[in-house]
Amino acid sequence: MTTRLRVGLLGGTLDPIHVGHIETARAARNALGLDSVHVLPSNVPPHRSEQPTASACHRFAMTALAVNGIDGLLANDLELTTPGRSFTSDTLARFSQSADLEASQIFFITGADAFAEIATWHRYPEVLDLANFIVISRPGLSVERLRELLPTLSSRMVTVPTQGELRIATRDSRSDAVCIFLVDARTPDVSSTDIRKRLAEGRSVHGLVPDTVERHIAQHRLYSPASSFSGRSLA
Repeated sequence: MTTRLRVGLLGGTLDPIHVGHIETARAARNALGLDSVHVLPSNVPPHRSEQPTASACHRFAMTALAVNGIDGLLANDLELTTPGRSFTSDTLARFSQSADLEASQIFFITGADAFAEIATWHRYPEVLDLANFIVISRPGLSVERLRELLPTLSSRMVTVPTQGELRIATRDSRSDAVCIFLVDARTPDVSSTDIRKRLAEGRSVHGLVPDTVERHIAQHRLYSPASSFSGRSLA
C-alpha cells in the first residue's frame, strides 16, 4: 500500500510566536503522524481590527528561529506574500495547489478555543471540506466539549487515541474524506497578548518563547520602549 504525504499547517498572527504554538504543532504531528508541519504567520489577520505589532519581516524571522532544529517543523511565508486578509479558506486552496496535495492530505491545526468559533470563519462551512482539521485542547476547553458546543459537526469529529492507534491505522489510507480530529494534549497556557504586555512593562518572557525568539526580541527591542527592556540577560 502506498504511503501518502500528510502535511500540517499551523497559522496565526504569531506576534510573537511562543512555546504554546510550538507544542501545539508537535502534538498534532505526533498524534496524526504528519510528515511535516508548516508554520505560517498571517499577513492581515481577519479576526483582528488592528495590525500586528511586529512587522511581517520580524514575525517571519521569529517563526524561522523558533522552528529551526525541530524535526518536521518548517516556517512558511505563503500568507505573508499574499496581499489582503489571511483567510484560512484561501490559504488552504493556495497551499493545495502549490504543493499539489489533495484536501485529504492537508491537516489544518488549530486550538479548541478558535475552533469553537468556526461558524464565524470565512466561507464556513465550505472551509471544512478543504482539509482535515486537527483541533488541540486548550487550558479550560477540552476537545470533547466541542461535541456539545458544535452538535451539527459532531458526526465529523474523530477522537484521536492517546496511544497512537489512529495514526497507525490511517497512515496508508486512500480515502478522500476529510475529518475533524480531536487531540487531547497538554500545551502551555501562553498567549501572545500576555507576552506583548509583559514586554511593554519591561518584564521577562523567559520560558514563554523559545530562547532564539527571546534574543531576537531583545536585540531588536520589539514590543517595548527602547529604554524599558529588562528581561533576562541574553549575552
